[in-house]
Amino acid sequence: CWNILQIFFISFYWTCEKLIIDFCLEFFCCCQSLLCAAHSTKVSHTFFKVIKHEGLSLDVSDCTLFDLLKYNDVNDDEHLTKEEFYTAFDVNLLSLPDDQKVSVTTVTVGESTVLTCAITGERRPSILWKRNHQNLNSLNLEDINDFGDDGSLYITKVTTTHMGNYSCHPDGYEKLFQTHILQVNVPPVIRVYPESQAREPGITASLRCHAEGIPSPQLSWLKNGMDIKVKLSKQLTLQANGSEVHISNVHFEDTGAYTCIAKNEAGVDEDISSLFVEDSARKTLANILWREEGLGIGNMFYVFYDDGIKVIQPVACEIQRHIKPSEKLLALQEEVCPMSPGETVQKCVWSSAVNIKDKFIYVTQPTLDRVLVVDIQSQKAVQTVSTDPYPVKLHYDKSHDQVWLLSWGDMDKNFPTLQVSQQLTSCFNVKLFISCLPFYYRFGLILHKNEPVLHKINLETASYVKNISLWEYNCIPSSVAFTHLGGYYFVNCKPDSTGATQPQVILDSVTDSVIGQNQDITGTPYVSPDGRYLVTVDDDDGLMRIQRISERGEIQEPFDIHTNLHLSDLAFQRSFTEVHQYNVFGSSGRQTDVLFVELSSGKVKMIKSLKEATKSFDWPWSTKNRVMVGSGLFGQYLVTPSRESVFILDGRLNKLNCEIMDILKGNVVVWVGES
Repeated sequence: CWNILQIFFISFYWTCEKLIIDFCLEFFCCCQSLLCAAHSTKVSHTFFKVIKHEGLSLDVSDCTLFDLLKYNDVNDDEHLTKEEFYTAFDVNLLSLPDDQKVSVTTVTVGESTVLTCAITGERRPSILWKRNHQNLNSLNLEDINDFGDDGSLYITKVTTTHMGNYSCHPDGYEKLFQTHILQVNVPPVIRVYPESQAREPGITASLRCHAEGIPSPQLSWLKNGMDIKVKLSKQLTLQANGSEVHISNVHFEDTGAYTCIAKNEAGVDEDISSLFVEDSARKTLANILWREEGLGIGNMFYVFYDDGIKVIQPVACEIQRHIKPSEKLLALQEEVCPMSPGETVQKCVWSSAVNIKDKFIYVTQPTLDRVLVVDIQSQKAVQTVSTDPYPVKLHYDKSHDQVWLLSWGDMDKNFPTLQVSQQLTSCFNVKLFISCLPFYYRFGLILHKNEPVLHKINLETASYVKNISLWEYNCIPSSVAFTHLGGYYFVNCKPDSTGATQPQVILDSVTDSVIGQNQDITGTPYVSPDGRYLVTVDDDDGLMRIQRISERGEIQEPFDIHTNLHLSDLAFQRSFTEVHQYNVFGSSGRQTDVLFVELSSGKVKMIKSLKEATKSFDWPWSTKNRVMVGSGLFGQYLVTPSRESVFILDGRLNKLNCEIMDILKGNVVVWVGES
């Protein structure tokens, strides 16, 4: 009995704050009686030191060890079991089996899930849940809003932003916690290119397939319902890890429906690419449709420059159309670029353009306080929309079919406004003060010019939701990138008053809370279209830093690429050799080389012999004085301008394709076609 009491006293005194004080006093009382009876000088002295330190004054005459037996020996066997002893002093035993300390839950996107805390006890306190150290119970989240009587965490309509680690622990017992790993699977979504094509005998044909999903889908091909692998030969091969069917010398028998099938644990998807091999003399409907689609209005670069607009077909480097500044708008007397008073040469000033569903191009004319609308079908300018002064930056939000416009108010950016329109004929009707426009899904972030704050807005209602403070990290945001894998925002911070640059700040889009800094990484962030690569460019130290983001939303360690190119802009292009991979091309604002990086391996190549870019002081509309524009998901070509020409790059061969001369300040480029 003496040994048990001594051990109990030493083990449980310092957790007495967790027990009801009356029972603690009773415990001290009974211990004192027992200690006196046992004549233990050493332990008694320790006990009385505790009494004195805690300021407890106990009358030991009313409490003895026999009282402990009298009131807590439930079965009257004149012995106290461990459970009876714990009950006497209100000891709350909580337990978590070792094999349940980490729990993995896998759910398909769009479904709901329940995370149940496995910590048990007769009187378990309320359960608290955390994500990235943020207490979820105290947040009013739309998709995490019902914790239930059993302490379970309910997540409705799971997306890939919800993936990651969650933890649960009883209130007041933070050291006893269970970790829940939420894995989100996504069924394959597949696209083929082209949907149909006509080829003459002896010509090369390629059929490409792209599938996204989690886990990464496995691809296979059928021709007219039969496995294509049995037909493989020197003439017909599978390339890029099975994502491309390549036919080097087509014959009539190669005509058929080629079905690409993508499978993963979450589901299956498929799509068909049709190939017609026909004599050129036979003008079938398929042949005509293919020629119109492939060589007509689609698959073009629109370059906006001083002398109007040039429509360029990149394969043959042909100028398909030149819209001059003096050209009249369709059925109107207004000109594309009217002359301003005092000008002797009629020229255009552009700053930004967006493609609207391959139907229209909206392009800003900042010195005319308007947006020009180009009809892609007719390749003509058809309308203008008046805006606030100095419209500079356009963004098209595909998910809500909205066009967002940033205007400066004047050249010194003193009166910036944000305007939004859902239809060409409707007026811009919302104004918010901003300096940058990154948009993602239902919500957008607005970056004020000199505030360490992110302003979250609802894209559907164009209204403010909340402010997210970055004061703690002394971060005035200058740019933002987003990955849906784990739902991370990567925020680039401006240099502080001393010129020191703060590391990127990482935000959790689920809780709108700051997770912390992205190690020591500084610079402008870019995220690949599949969300799996974060590429950061920092010209101050000449580094490009690449971080992989796993299918489970884990941010990996960076690997560095040293460059002194002073990169102006980046464009991602799907790999032609690896499935589920991307490459990146970087343009230089000061030098004449283009940087190519294979993201999966870190392989680097320089594409040389370009010309000088437009000088920064001649391009006041953004810090990107030389853009890099790709040609969509299946595109092979990229465009980057120089001061008086544009260069077309072949992304498949990683080399220059051609230069098109006499294009001055062609720094606004839009791709029209497969995207």
